[in-house]
Amino acid sequence: MRKILSAVLALCCFAMVHAQYLKPVKVETSLKETSPTEAVITFVASIQPGWHMYSTEEVDGPIPTTLTIETISGAKLEGALKHVTPPIKKYEEMFGTDVYYFEKTATFTQKVKLLGGKYVVEGYLKYGACNDQNCTPPTSVDFSFKGETAAPKAEEQSAAAEEVKALPAEEVAASADSVSSDSNVVTAPVSSEGSIWTPVIDQLSSFEEGGNGNSADSSLWQIFLLGLLGGLVALVTPCVWPIIPMTVSFFLKRGTTKKSSDAEKAAAKKRGIRDAILYGISIIVIYVTLGLVITAIFGASALNDLATNAVFNILFFLMLLIFGISFIGGFEITLPSKWNTAVDNKANSTTGLLSIFLMAFTLVLVSFSCTGPIIGFLLVQVVTSSIAGPVIGMLGFAIALALPFTLFALFPQWLNSVPKSGNWMNVVKVTLGFVELAFALKFFSVADLTHGWGLLDREVFLSLWIVLAALLGAYLIGWIRFPHDEEEYDEIGNVVLHPKTSVPRFFMALISFAFAIYMIPGLWGAPLKAVSAFAPPMKTQDFNLAPEQEVKPMFTDYEQGMQYAKEHRMPVMIDFTGYGCVNCRKMEAAVFTDPVVADIMTNKYVLIQLYVDEKTPLPEPIVVKDGEENSMISIGMTADVKVAASDGKKDYQYENTYDSNTRKLRTVGDKWSYLQSMKFGATAQPFYVLLDNEGNVLEKSYSYDEDIPKFLEWLNNGLSHYQTK
Repeated sequence: MRKILSAVLALCCFAMVHAQYLKPVKVETSLKETSPTEAVITFVASIQPGWHMYSTEEVDGPIPTTLTIETISGAKLEGALKHVTPPIKKYEEMFGTDVYYFEKTATFTQKVKLLGGKYVVEGYLKYGACNDQNCTPPTSVDFSFKGETAAPKAEEQSAAAEEVKALPAEEVAASADSVSSDSNVVTAPVSSEGSIWTPVIDQLSSFEEGGNGNSADSSLWQIFLLGLLGGLVALVTPCVWPIIPMTVSFFLKRGTTKKSSDAEKAAAKKRGIRDAILYGISIIVIYVTLGLVITAIFGASALNDLATNAVFNILFFLMLLIFGISFIGGFEITLPSKWNTAVDNKANSTTGLLSIFLMAFTLVLVSFSCTGPIIGFLLVQVVTSSIAGPVIGMLGFAIALALPFTLFALFPQWLNSVPKSGNWMNVVKVTLGFVELAFALKFFSVADLTHGWGLLDREVFLSLWIVLAALLGAYLIGWIRFPHDEEEYDEIGNVVLHPKTSVPRFFMALISFAFAIYMIPGLWGAPLKAVSAFAPPMKTQDFNLAPEQEVKPMFTDYEQGMQYAKEHRMPVMIDFTGYGCVNCRKMEAAVFTDPVVADIMTNKYVLIQLYVDEKTPLPEPIVVKDGEENSMISIGMTADVKVAASDGKKDYQYENTYDSNTRKLRTVGDKWSYLQSMKFGATAQPFYVLLDNEGNVLEKSYSYDEDIPKFLEWLNNGLSHYQTK
């Protein structure tokens, strides 16, 4: 048992580390001479789980994979870059079109015709990659191949010459270009103390919560706490709460009789405490194993696609709808009784650890009618959040469910003060049913937006939530009843038609009615910050009296923006974004349109918006060396590596002359991407950072999180720190 638990915890730790991986794609390049007159350049991409790399298809949005040849002589390209791996096609609602991408691996090939003699082919492959939270900036993979083949026969030379004559003038010039790729490289200013390019990674890490405002580690902790909350709720359901005292008493009294001596009773109590602890550990192992099974069945990539996949969202909608109806008393969801009987009989016929484990498994089966809907709701939330979500969520759920059995075994006197079973547990169950029905609508809304059905626009969604909140309040106050609610009787045995409302139910009803009233202005376009993360976007609102406020950046150039901030003594907000970044658009639609947020960003900060996928060429390329990103320096690519290739008949040789430690910045987007990685140690978008006008950090960084109050707090903290400097 201890080994199983250790393995589970190790897997959890691995998943948490893996979830923070921010360099998701590795591309290896090679050239193979398939004959004296032909060669193939191959690009093999290894893609981390949960990420996808876009294909070569040009669409209005994501960054496609493209090939650029900078220098070519003694050879010419044949055809275009082709993908060998079939891409996945998916409709992306944010872009309004189909996108094509790869998962796990992708292979691209480019055919090259060799004209005989020495040849040189230099250039770069550029690609974009995203997951369900972030996108990396457009990434370039440079290559440089040179080699020599035998001179072609006279008739082949004549045919090649005729082909060159038929080429456009600019392509002939490119083919004849044999100038070194370093000839256009310029040296950028080296960073010095006080420069706005000086790295501030240590400053970011010095803040209390670290760098990224919603890192993967933070997300996993939120999932763990959500699971913990789910387990605590499951404890007070009718299927679990009454079992606690019976189970604890069984462990403490097992193996004793009325005639047992005090020593025997003490030994039995000690053994009972041990068994109760093992019982709790067994519950944890069972539920965490369930999380591992869910991840294994779906796979990491599928789990990350669930957030926007219409089919899965419809399935989640139906599942939560069924669970919700079950909780309010429509029907019971139970496992086959023979399962419970078989496991219970097995537990009674065995001894030792196996017996305790089977007893825990019996609890899981018996309590399924109450815990099943809660687990289902929890898994729906966590599988769309992180590839490690099911494991971490189930760990939190299991700890909350198992802890009372151990604590009451250690302190049995506490059992005397816990509330007795009663109708209050059914009230908890029905309340959860209303919550599940409300969240079922959220998942149907995602599918509706993806396919553009228009069935659940914002005002329809809010109307249903208003009705559900009002009905929940009516139930809590006692105006409506459901099948499992117990009847109350007076002193002479008559049913009380209007039972008294307890104080806790009164306040819960008050909150529910207030929430319903709060949402009513949303029918006319009020932003409703408390539900903005769940409701459809404002653009689906047919009648809107509160038009959105647009935030426009003051600058799209880092140096110019910082110069303006210095002259006017203002703090700076940098928005690292991308044209193909889905979550960047979501942040702009859900957070930047808030009037208070827009006012602060526009009037109290110098907003600099930097697109890392901007394709405008730099006046001159800049070469930087990885591992020495404290400055931009000019470095030649001088490492020559000879590689042998074979077509099965004859061996050919080429030289890969590219130094893999160098990187060339060719476009404006390359420059801003380099700024983000060199100065802030980050690579994903969206990424927001607050600076003073000297380039120093004012607050921790912020990434994708549509929590408006949290974003406002972040902005105000930056202003406060700037004013105290």
